[in-house]
Amino acid sequence: MVRGTRGWLRHTRATHRVPLEKMPANNTKILLHYTPGPAWQRELALLHNQGLHIDCCDESDDARFYRLLPDAEVIWHALRPISGDDIAKAKSLRLIQKIGIGVNTIDLEAARAREVRVCNMPGANSRAVAEMTLLLMLACLRRLPLLDRATRDGRGWKLDSGLQDSYHELAGKTVGLIGFGAAGQIMAPILQAMGARVIYTDLKPHPTEPGDFRELPDLLREADIVSLHIPLTPATANLIDRPRLAMMRPGAILINTARGGLIEQAALVESLKSGHLGGAGLDVFATEPVPADEPLLKLDNVVVAPHLAWLTTGTLDRSLKIAVENCRRLRESEPLLHRVV
Repeated sequence: MVRGTRGWLRHTRATHRVPLEKMPANNTKILLHYTPGPAWQRELALLHNQGLHIDCCDESDDARFYRLLPDAEVIWHALRPISGDDIAKAKSLRLIQKIGIGVNTIDLEAARAREVRVCNMPGANSRAVAEMTLLLMLACLRRLPLLDRATRDGRGWKLDSGLQDSYHELAGKTVGLIGFGAAGQIMAPILQAMGARVIYTDLKPHPTEPGDFRELPDLLREADIVSLHIPLTPATANLIDRPRLAMMRPGAILINTARGGLIEQAALVESLKSGHLGGAGLDVFATEPVPADEPLLKLDNVVVAPHLAWLTTGTLDRSLKIAVENCRRLRESEPLLHRVV
């Protein structure tokens, strides 16, 4: 069983949804550290009209970030880490609102020392992550990147017949979920409906949910597909290291839509090159953005995405409602939703 993750594997649904048009006006200065798409920009414009002053800043634009930081009362934070130095420069800061679940990108001790509140959004992106996880599983099983490239290059009908032995179905496979929170509980009945058997490890068994509980070593030895759904903490860093990769079944597939630091990445490359693992589906990496020369990107049995498993229109809609509600609660001195610090 994975230890040290209490409080992070549980799913809490946010039920406080205040219609945007009914939000009372205020002058809260918000720094959205993210570049919103057109639809989200339209939603944000409504909030500007309500008196919420929102400045958007691309995560790569440090110059603009540091210009806006001193006056920001609230940061809506996505992925670019917020350090203790950043928090020290944010003289007006009262709240860091994570757009997502994992807060490993925030210096929590610095926030606590400055009495800056930190909140996250458990459940807001769980369905999106569950669907992307399923997509990566299927893409690995059917060697989709290889087939896509070959077809585009005019080689799709000339592939080596030996590749036929590497095209698999989800039906009949055992899927092991490391962490059985909201995303895992969404996936489990879907996987079962597709003919897979589900096992999981967590802080404790969930007898009312589909799937069978296993301790971590047993899960690694039994599963054809292993999928990670836990936060990155000191207790879980490099959880899937060289010895644990060796425990996995020959030909098994590893999926990670959680955090790159959960896997010893160099050991994963070795295991994939040797053929011990059959494939990997990765939305996250040890270093992000992932360098172009990362060895994982050169392997035909690896499916990749740029840390976007969480990002759908549904996630953004749910996230905005929670973020706006917490701004209202901050103004009214009410308890915040999903407070971490």
